[in-house]
Amino acid sequence: MPELPEIANRTREINNLLVGKQISTIDILQPKCLNMDPQVFQKSLVNATILGARYKGKWIFVETSQGWLLLNMGMGGEMILTTPDNLPEKHRLIFHFSDQTCLAVNFWWFGYAHSVAVNELDQHEMSAKLGPNALDLSLLEFQELLGNRKGALKSFLLNQSNIAGIGNAYIHDILFFAKLHPLRSIPSLSNEEISNLYHGIQKGLRMSLDKGGAFYELNLHGQKGGFLMEDLVIAYREDQPCPECGTPIIKIKTGSNSSFICPNCQPLI
Repeated sequence: MPELPEIANRTREINNLLVGKQISTIDILQPKCLNMDPQVFQKSLVNATILGARYKGKWIFVETSQGWLLLNMGMGGEMILTTPDNLPEKHRLIFHFSDQTCLAVNFWWFGYAHSVAVNELDQHEMSAKLGPNALDLSLLEFQELLGNRKGALKSFLLNQSNIAGIGNAYIHDILFFAKLHPLRSIPSLSNEEISNLYHGIQKGLRMSLDKGGAFYELNLHGQKGGFLMEDLVIAYREDQPCPECGTPIIKIKTGSNSSFICPNCQPLI
């Protein structure tokens, strides 16, 4: 599943490669990913010029001259800038541009392509409920975000309505960098631990962001991201030695999912 590093990179690529392109036609092979009738969707975006893009959590907001195109890759997928003669084998939508290029969009599971009117972006229910982007917060804003919150730390960080962009791929290393157990209660955190967590989020996400995202996600040119399995510090490294103290990394159950931790560096206190 793409997370903040992948979505931020796709947004940057859209700004670098698609701005100024005009949508001439749209092929829709999976109507259920839309938020309206396919004909209405096409009418709302055909002849629109792409003006820019930004992201919030796992949503990419593409601004056009006729409103917004919102893309969410769901559990994974690809957006490939190509030509009609070189389409990837799998695709769900094709945005054809007037310069004879096209953007082929493929969703693995649960992807979305929504059209939103110019002044109605804040009324888009699925994205309006998202919290702030994880990398956009200052330390002070992060401290205020945690103020008076309850519950376990990992659950809070994975809840996109609290803070957007962190998922299961990066949460393990983030908590390791902060030396915090995933089940620590938020009220038990000291100011120093909150600061450590803030910097752990910055480090854990930027390591992948700077390398173009995870290797299992493709950029708009169809190239894999540069963040590899070996770049992960403790995530998915059960029974391997902790890089700091040598204690074997363990996998524990944390609610409905699992976590990889160093039991020495990340005690539950």
